[in-house]
Amino acid sequence: VGIGAITGGIAAYISCPMEVAVVRMSNDSTLPPDERRNYKGVTDVAKRVIKEEGVMAFWRGSTPFVARAAMVGVFQVATLDQFKGMYASWLGQKKNSIPNVFCAAMTSGLIYSIATMPLEASKNRMASQKPDPKTGVLPYRSIFQTLSKVSADEGFLALYNGFIPYYMRCGGHTVSMFIIVQILRDYYTQFAV
Repeated sequence: VGIGAITGGIAAYISCPMEVAVVRMSNDSTLPPDERRNYKGVTDVAKRVIKEEGVMAFWRGSTPFVARAAMVGVFQVATLDQFKGMYASWLGQKKNSIPNVFCAAMTSGLIYSIATMPLEASKNRMASQKPDPKTGVLPYRSIFQTLSKVSADEGFLALYNGFIPYYMRCGGHTVSMFIIVQILRDYYTQFAV
């Protein structure tokens, strides 16, 4: 569990500039026309962020991104085997069969989606924020400040806006990953041992 959290966090930190580019490009079209940055692509995002905000802007919002990735490692991996055993017992599934892995992975994906969605919301807000035009101050400064501010201003459930597509992404990724791992394990056991 600890190794999953650490490796997930390191991978997220390294990939943070790409995540900032993705968030900014996808959120740009939802802004009012006078607030849009009108990015032309990933290269344009990179050049403009460096020029207009400095290199460190790529890691603005990295704390929730890293925390989310660490939590994914913890919840996704740590719960899978428990759910496989539970579904084998409750539904009479053969443990490690494809239906068993599918059910367990969808449930693991659900748990990790519920646990990490507030961090995903924080990451997105921090990565796409703009300074206040009058003061130059950024509205979001840390995970806890962002979570508190959003909860106070918009209600706690605002942190779960977009949950269904988020779960479909997380659940789909978890199912795909663990079914492929199971197929590879089965193949290895059958042919390599």
